[in-house]
Amino acid sequence: MTDESDESGFPLIGDQFPELEVETTHGPKSIPDDYEGKWFILFSHPGDFTPVCTTEFVGFEQRREAFEELNTELIGLSIDRVHSHIKWTEWIDEEIDEKIDFPIIADESGDVADALGMVHPGQGSSTVRAVFIVDPDGITRQVLYYPKEIGRNVDEVLRSLEALQTSDQEGVALPANWPENENFGDKVLLSPPGTVDEAEARTAEADEEGYESYDWWFTLKELES
Repeated sequence: MTDESDESGFPLIGDQFPELEVETTHGPKSIPDDYEGKWFILFSHPGDFTPVCTTEFVGFEQRREAFEELNTELIGLSIDRVHSHIKWTEWIDEEIDEKIDFPIIADESGDVADALGMVHPGQGSSTVRAVFIVDPDGITRQVLYYPKEIGRNVDEVLRSLEALQTSDQEGVALPANWPENENFGDKVLLSPPGTVDEAEARTAEADEEGYESYDWWFTLKELES
């Protein structure tokens, strides 16, 4: 395994995701190289055969097609062996009737978890609930950490992914709770101007285009369908 993350030992937002050679339930993989041209979401869980993790894996699998429609692959991870992952996913299939079709990294040595900052002091030797959203260029775009006691909101991970892609495609920012903001619905925010001339132009542009403008620095518009 090679690690090209920054000096902190794990990738931060905007960093190139570390190069990792891993064993998974779908065979060996090179990350991020095997996902070139695609987004991927790598998420860790403290251990197989744990109740909260089981509900999360079911939740991710039930939304897997929605992620794939956004050109995104899912990758799980914990400090367990491949055999343990296989047995656990068999149990999920048999008892909950959900077949887990995304790969799960086996990280018995803990090297991957260390490289990605998934083992936190005071939380024991297992991985916390981490989420990394990585774009098609292998750039880390979002990092989320959750305590072991709290299950993730999978819909929020999906929303974050869609928001990042929308921001990239449209060159806009997204309000809180987008696309269901309590005050602005699914409208998006234009980037604030950086000069006096641009600020004056923004006011005129808002009038001409019919944007919802509260001020030159706070302007919303509808996305074209």
